[in-house]
Formats: sequence, structure tokens, C-alpha cells
Amino acid sequence: MLINNHAPHSWGFLFVERWVDFIMYKFVIANILFIGIALTEDLSMEKIKANNLEFDVRTAGLSNSGDAIILLHGFPETSHMYKDLMKLLADNNYKVIAPDQRGYSNGARPKSKTDYKVEYLVEDVFSLANEFGFEKFHLVGHDWGASVGWVATATNPNRIITWTPLSVPHLDAFTQALEFDEDQKRMSRYFKFFKLPIIPELFFSINNHKNLKSIWSESSNEQKEEYLKVFKQKGALKASLNWYRVNINSKNIANLGDISTTTQFIWGIKDTALGRKGAEQTKNYMKGKYNFIELDLGHWLIQEDYDTISSTILNFINENSIN
Repeated sequence: MLINNHAPHSWGFLFVERWVDFIMYKFVIANILFIGIALTEDLSMEKIKANNLEFDVRTAGLSNSGDAIILLHGFPETSHMYKDLMKLLADNNYKVIAPDQRGYSNGARPKSKTDYKVEYLVEDVFSLANEFGFEKFHLVGHDWGASVGWVATATNPNRIITWTPLSVPHLDAFTQALEFDEDQKRMSRYFKFFKLPIIPELFFSINNHKNLKSIWSESSNEQKEEYLKVFKQKGALKASLNWYRVNINSKNIANLGDISTTTQFIWGIKDTALGRKGAEQTKNYMKGKYNFIELDLGHWLIQEDYDTISSTILNFINENSIN
């Protein structure tokens, strides 16, 4: 009888207890979401006019007091590849920007093939730096972003604090490898295809961009969708391929000469586009502090091993920061 008499009280207490648990659960979830928003609100996309064009530029930590950092993507990617790295660098008090480069930004997509010469791509980098008030900055680049970075470092070294090329060796070393190394010749056979008119655009766009998507084997579904938002835009594929058409075998990316800027070159030994010869010969052109880091990775370094690549970049910049 005592149990029966107290049963309503027990059930009522249980109801209240579960209601409190539910309220606390909602409170915790709400705070998690709030924290998530707070952590990401400093990462934004801005439209910036520079070099008579309008660029889509991801930014993070612009109110920080540390050094400035510019991140350059390659083909066929966008600044989205650096999203997580930007958060890490900003959390370490750096000011960070990553533009969707010429041809990738909708407002920076001139029609003429000659508008994609590497000297204009380099001008874009320094024009964007000027717009953000970056007198000096650390530079990081992957793939074509690395090629642009090598030229930028060679032509205006006084403004670049450190240089971190990903995958791509010094362009003089690459040119030598492309001419004399059989492995590099084989790896670069796709250049001829990319330089053809119209056909590469058709190849990458047919079947809902199936062939383009196949390149992003190491990317997340979110990243693939972000990339597609750009490459589905009118003229984006053509513009990005024009980098190859106008610059490959061009004197504009050869004969850079020696580099004195503090440099860290990160290369994957499984890279199917850039071979060992150019990577190893890069040291012949480096006259300043130089680190060569080879990893058991392929071409898509930051997607394949984000933790290693991000920490290596951060540690290098920390060691050589000026603020």
C-alpha cells in the first residue's frame, strides 16, 4: 500500500526530472551552436576591387595584430581549399586572406587568353595586398598558386616575409626537369591536352562535370560542391584553363634565377604531376634559409593530411614572424 500511495508522486518526480534533462539538453545544444557561430563568424567572403577587377576573397582575423598571410589556390580548386587553415592561422593572431584568383572570381574573369599571363596574376597578388594594407606578408601557394608565388617572390622579394610553395618546385628547376627528365615529361603530357581550344572545357563539363569531380578524389562532398559553384559559372572553366594556354612554355615563368627569401618547400613523393627531379633540384636556386620537406603524400597535400600540412605551415610562419 505504501508503494501504491507513493506511486503518483514518483511518476510526477520522474516527469519533472526528464523535463529538466530536456531543457538542459536544449541549453547545451544552443550553446554549442553559438560557439560554432562565434568560431566561424570571423571567416568571411568579401568582394575586393584590385587591379581593375573584382575578386572574391576569403578573409579571417583581419583585426588581429600578427603578420599578414596570403594563400593562393591552384587548378581546379578555389580559396575554399584553405578554409580550415585560415581558421587555424587566424586563431594564432595572423591576418589571413585567400582570393579566388583571376578567372575563378566571377568579377575577375576577362575574356582574352592573354589576360591570364603570369605577370598579371602576380600583379593581382600585390594589388590585393595593397587593398588590405599588407606592406609585407607571408605567402603560401599550391599548384598554379605556387607557380604564381614563385614569380611573385622572385620579382618583389622585399614584400614577402616567407614563402611556402606546396607541390611545385622552383620554376627553373621544373623547366629543366620538363626538358631533360623522362619522368617529368611523362607526368606533364596532359599539358598538350589542356592547351587545346574548347575540347578540355567539354571534357570537364560533360555528364554533370563527372571528369572534373574525379580530380577531387581527396576532397569532402562540401568542398566539391563549393568548387562546383565556381566551375559551373559561365566562362570559369575556360578562364582557368587559359592559365595553361598562355603560360606553359612561356618565357614569363622561366629564368627566375636565385631566391633569397626564407622558403619552405613541401612536396609529396606520390605526386603524379610533379616529379622528384624538379623537387630535388630546387635547392640549387635557394640562397636564403631553405627547408625541403618531402612527405608520403600525393598532389593534394592539404586534403590528404591536413594536420601535418597545417602544423608545418604554422610552425614555419611562427618561427619567422616579424610582429
